[in-house]
This record gives sequence, structure tokens and C-alpha cells, in this order.
Amino acid sequence: MQKRNKYTEIEDFLSDESFQSWILFKIDEDGWEEWTLENRQRAKLVEDARLLLLAMKVPNSTLSEADIHNALQNTWIKIEEKENQNDSIDDSKIKFFRKYFIRGVAAALLFGSVSVWFYKNQFGPESKIVTYKELIDENNEGLVEQTNNSNKPQIITLSDGSSVLLQPNSKLSYPKIFTGNERKVYLSGEGFFEISKNPKKPFFVYANEIVTKVVGTSFRVKAYSDQPDVEVLVRTGKVKVKSNDLVSKSDHEEVVLLPNQALRFVRSDLSFNKITNITQDQVLTRSVGNIEQLSFEFTDIPVSQIFETIEQAYLVDIDYPKNKLKDCHLTTSLSDQPLTEKLKIVCNSIGNNTSFEMNGNQIIITSSGCN
Repeated sequence: MQKRNKYTEIEDFLSDESFQSWILFKIDEDGWEEWTLENRQRAKLVEDARLLLLAMKVPNSTLSEADIHNALQNTWIKIEEKENQNDSIDDSKIKFFRKYFIRGVAAALLFGSVSVWFYKNQFGPESKIVTYKELIDENNEGLVEQTNNSNKPQIITLSDGSSVLLQPNSKLSYPKIFTGNERKVYLSGEGFFEISKNPKKPFFVYANEIVTKVVGTSFRVKAYSDQPDVEVLVRTGKVKVKSNDLVSKSDHEEVVLLPNQALRFVRSDLSFNKITNITQDQVLTRSVGNIEQLSFEFTDIPVSQIFETIEQAYLVDIDYPKNKLKDCHLTTSLSDQPLTEKLKIVCNSIGNNTSFEMNGNQIIITSSGCN
């Protein structure tokens, strides 16, 4: 919470979720009241932000002059008590400061009444922030949750053969076995998905306020709870993105994304920004990883080089009998395939009872050599 020490504008407080929780729900886990009372100038800014937030957040209701006056008086009593613990202050200075402080709040409220339209999408009832916990609670199935607390991506293999490259500080919830006619997973953070094709059983990724639907493709979803946007970037295939039904403003039509297209979903106003050429977006360009850049089309390529490409893409370690496979060359296409499917294709192409075993980010290849 050290960032709040740098707040100089009302907008800084209004955009702080912890401040909103304190004002609107009386949840003060970060010590806002004590922090406010440490400084008289700070207290004025906090009170301006508080009254403006209350005025905007409570529709069909207004704060009476008596309510405002009482709130100000109570705040000033606490401030004076805090100050009196250290040094006595000239009463005339307190009265003078209080007079102009109250005038400032009145001006802030007047400004707020004119500016509500500017903030309503961010703080109004139509903009509902959906949390990871809400997504999980809406699901009745027993889910497995995997959290990546390490400093490098982790591979998750799902029961249908799909794979997810889960980034640090991210978590994914999914059923042990997909049942019914849909496959659903729930993401908090960032993951690169390679989905096993099954047209009769579409795959859904729930992340914050949006749902991404695919049949078989590869794409990335970036949906951190403390960031204002959600991003979906498609590498291969086609995906459809729409608002989650948990948000009140969920009447948006689906947005269709093709390879090398992306969507940036603005959480504050539930708006979609489709990006048809990701190379023209600097933020997306900087965030593209190895797995989205490397080619998986191989023509008469040594097996060792294919394994090296897979290691670079998924940040895994592959242990294989180098001497037995040193003269093996393959021609194959591994594009648009989950990691396990890539490994199956390579092993089947090598032949001679070649197989693989996965243990987290470690892959062990056993083989008697090439056909």
C-alpha cells in the first residue's frame, strides 16, 4: 500500500479497490483510517474522495447537508485528537482550515455531480468486477486447482489431451475428467492454451468478465485480477469471445478472432477492442513469447533440433538417448497441436518402441533408435 503515499488527486483514491472497500463496505484491512489521520492535508483529500465516491455509488439517494456536516465533524474530531497527542494546535488555525476544508468538499461534490457520467462505467452498477472465486463458486463440479508460484511457466496437461502453459503468479481450475458436452476451465493470471480438437465438445476458458470459446486451436489469455484489461491473442485457429453472464451488461455479441488477431477487454466499461494486426500494438508485441513465435513445421530436421524447439517453446527439459537418435531426421507438422500430441507424433515417427513420460516440466524419451 506504499503507492497511496503518492496519491495527489481524488482520482487516485477512486481507482483504488482497497479504498473503495473501506468507504463502501467498511472493510479496512489496509489501515486507511489510521493512515488518513496522520496528515491533515491528506485527510482533506481523503474526505473529498470519500464523499464523491458515496455520491456516485448510491443511485437514487443523496447525502443530506446534515449527513455531510456530521461526517466532517466526526472526521475533524478524530484528527484533532490525533494532533493533540503530539502538540497542541492554535484553535484559530483549526477553525480557519476547517472552514476552507468544508468549502473544498462542497466544491468537490458539485464537481462530482457534473462528472458522474465520466466515472459511472468504472464505479456504477453496470460495471461488475468478476473475481476468480466467483467463477469457481458458479461451477458445481469438483475442480482441481493448480497454482504456479514459481518464477517460470509450468505445463498442465488436461484429461482431453489439451495443454496449458501457465505463467508465474497464475492459477487454473479444471475438472479431472471433462464430462457432458462442454469443456470448461477457469483462469486467473496468464496461460497459453493448445486445445485438443473435438467439434462436438467445445472448450471454454472463463477469465474475469469474459469467456473464450474454441473447438481446437492455440491462443493466449491474460487476465490478472489487479489489471484493468483482459487480453486474448490467437496463434492458430479461431476463437470467439463474449462477456461472462455474471456481469450485468452481458448483451455483447461474440467477437471472432483469427490467427494473429487479439482482443483487449476493458474491465471498467465492459468494452471490446479488437486488434486485427498485433504487430501494430506495442504492448502485445512485447508480450509475445517463444511458443507463439517458433515454427513447428519440420522438413528433414534432426530429432535433436525438434526436441530443442519444444524445450524452448514450453520451457521444459527433454531427456532422450542422444546416441541412439543422433542420426534421426523427421519431416512432420506439429503446428496447432497440444504438447502431448506433439510428443506422440514425434515418438510414432521415430518408431522402434519410442515413448515418452511427463513429470511436470520434465519429459523423458525412451527409444531403441530410428526406424
